[in-house]
Formats: sequence, C-alpha cells, structure tokens
Amino acid sequence: MSYFTAPREPDLALETVGLEKTYAASAGDGPKHALKGVSLAVPKGSFFALLGPNGAGKSTLINILAGLVIKSGGEARVWGYDIEAEMRAARRSIGVVPQELNLDPFFTPREMLEMQAGLYGLPKPARRTAEVLDAVGLTDKADAYARSLSGGMRRRLLVGKAMVHSPPVLILDEPSAGVDVDLRRQLWTHVKRMNAAGTTVLLTTHYLEEAEAMCDTIAIINHGRLIACEPTPTLLGRLDSKQMVITVDQDLDALPAPLVQFGGVLENGRRICVSYAPSRIDAGQVLAAVAEAGLTVVDVTTREADLEDIFVRLTQGGPEAGGAGPEEAAAE
Repeated sequence: MSYFTAPREPDLALETVGLEKTYAASAGDGPKHALKGVSLAVPKGSFFALLGPNGAGKSTLINILAGLVIKSGGEARVWGYDIEAEMRAARRSIGVVPQELNLDPFFTPREMLEMQAGLYGLPKPARRTAEVLDAVGLTDKADAYARSLSGGMRRRLLVGKAMVHSPPVLILDEPSAGVDVDLRRQLWTHVKRMNAAGTTVLLTTHYLEEAEAMCDTIAIINHGRLIACEPTPTLLGRLDSKQMVITVDQDLDALPAPLVQFGGVLENGRRICVSYAPSRIDAGQVLAAVAEAGLTVVDVTTREADLEDIFVRLTQGGPEAGGAGPEEAAAE
C-alpha cells in the first residue's frame, strides 16, 4: 500500500490529451516535433506496453509524465493529478525506471534507497528498504559500493529506487536491457506481483515477446504519433494470418490441385507451406485438402502472427505510414 494515499481513485492511472512536444531549433536545424497530439489513456491497474522504434517519442512522453521535460501543448495527468497544476501530487504518484544507469558509484544500495525514501518524505518507520532490496535481488549486495555492481545489478537497483515510495504508477523504460535471463525472470515475477496487487505498470521494451506475454494493452507510437492502442489479443488479430507447414510421406513434383486454392507453396519436395486467414479458413479445411490429394501427413507445424509482425507492419515506411522520421530520432 502506498504511503501517499491519494484522496481519489481515478479510473485512469495515466492520461494525455493532445500532448505536444517541440524541441527548439539548434545547430542550423529546424524545430524538432517529438510528440504530435498524443492522446493516451492507461486504465488503473493495467499492465500497459508503450512500444515504438528508437526515436519514436516514447522517452519524451515518459519524461513529460515524470516532470523531466516541459510539454509544448496538450494535457497530461498522473493518477488524476495534472502534471503542472498538481505537480507535487503527480510526482508522488509515479515511479520511473530510466534507461540510463544514473547511480552514484560511492553509495551502497542500502544508502541509495534510504536517501530516495527521504527525498519523498517517508519517515523511517514507513520505509521498506530491506523489502525492496530483497525484491530486486540485492540483499547480499546491500552494503557494497554501486561501482562494484554489475550492469544488471545496477539496473535492478534503479527499479528499487522507483519502488521505495510505493507509487500507484510504475513506469519501466527498458528495464530488462542488459539483465540476464534468471534475473529478468526474477524482476518480472516481482513486477507482476505488484501489478496483481493494484500497481499500474507502463512498460517500454524492445523485447516484444515480453510485451506480448505480460501486457493486457499495447500502444505503439511512431514519428511522434500514436498509431495503435488496443487490447493485446485485438492487436494481434489485426493481421489475420496463420502459416501451416505440412510434411507429407512422399516426394512431390508439383503442388497437388486441392491445395492450389489455399495458395500453398511446395518446399523441398515433401513440405507444403500454406498461409491463410483464420477468419475465413480453418486448419481442418487445409488438412482435408491434403487427404483429398491422397497424401499422408507426417508432421504439421503452425505459426500465428505475433507482435513483431504487427509492429513491423505498422511502423515500416516513412512519416506518411507512421514510420519514424529523422527529426524524431534527433529529438528523443
């Protein structure tokens, strides 16, 4: 439970309306338009992914919510608090794990968490330093200087710093970059536990399989514009595409006639690759066509469209297609 109990329980943990950010011209270049009218609603208690290519505007959006970048226009609220009119309450309601490893090398993890708790005004009895150290797997390194920690340990320490005041909203900006598989699993176990207990989590990551597996809603930002924001199953269903590879019991010289209607492709003599739309054709129809051709199935593998396929489809191309342009890459 958060020490800073909000007097209200908003429906939306994070909200932006027409959010704009334009960086001033510099070094002979024109203004950099990093965000272009982004309206985003993150429901309370959700595990929400914000995805996009490098330079798409993700970090700019997060830094505005965290109070590190001043918006050029639009509105933004954290836990129902306006980030400008109710700045202190908004900042108390959010914890941010940044991409950069910004740690003082001469402090120990225990000292850093204690200092961070003090900055938020937490009295000593309300501090959870030992609990947070255990959650991020740093109990045995609690009194070692930060300079002696590995890159993965330093990133976990950043997660701990964001958690000390038990904010209702936690933003993870590439939290698992440079973290090995075991430690990543430990980190996600704790984050999922926090989310189950009511903490709203906003995740940015380039590990798209993480977002697909854990997040209930996925938004994609590109070229400073929000180009998708849907429940994960809905977004994954956009391509309506599935691939089936069927291995048969004999070599073939050509694709059997019953499979031509499915646009099948013959590979290596015995493998037939069929791509189809699950909304119109089911796997049974394809297998029935194989049987009609008098063939025996030896093996079948299937592959459905995943988040990477959707991501590439939505973000490829230039600004007109939502693709990232050079000015956004420079601005972020």
